[in-house]
Amino acid sequence: MKYFLIFFIFLGSINFLFAAEESSKKIELPDNFVSGDSERGSQLVESCSACHGTDGNSISSDWPKLAGQNQKYLYEQLQYFKDGVRMNALMMSVTPYLQTLDNEDLLDIAAFYSNYETSVGQAKNDEELLNVGTQLYRFGNMKKGIPACTSCHAVYGQGNSLAGFPAVAGQQIGYLTSTLKAYRSKERNTGELSEMMQSIAQNLSDDEIDALANYMHGLYQ
Repeated sequence: MKYFLIFFIFLGSINFLFAAEESSKKIELPDNFVSGDSERGSQLVESCSACHGTDGNSISSDWPKLAGQNQKYLYEQLQYFKDGVRMNALMMSVTPYLQTLDNEDLLDIAAFYSNYETSVGQAKNDEELLNVGTQLYRFGNMKKGIPACTSCHAVYGQGNSLAGFPAVAGQQIGYLTSTLKAYRSKERNTGELSEMMQSIAQNLSDDEIDALANYMHGLYQ
């Protein structure tokens, strides 16, 4: 059973990597994805700081931390918002501003936030909640078709910058919870990576989502 579980997780990782390759073909990325100019990006984020904080560490549980996030993921999501492919009520007021920016501007904003360190979160000290979150994040649930989150988001939640898989360590609990539920309901449906997350999230119960969000919020290296 142990070896079968390892094979299952490995197979899940391969599927995610193939999905990442396909998804990258559908969005215009800079050649070789050169790093943006964080100094220039610092001059473009005034409209962002009210919700995401001056250093990308939001103070509200509902607003995601952008600090320390990899540039590829941030760049892709900014393009999705700019093009109207990804819709979010909290971002609607900023979308018109994003539409005035070019791709280089978006990459510079991504570089600005990636330069900061995300603040460490504090998971709830609830033994059952932590046990469920640990099990799902590290090992998944083979019977329910849930691969280990480590397959794409890494053991300490740092994500995968080359593939564009986002960092989740220390992320706000409210945002993690609403995002997983948005994938489950298919409200969030941008690209094939979203389809992969939808297929996983549909097998998660509310309690499991709460446990995962709590665990990821408290992750750090």
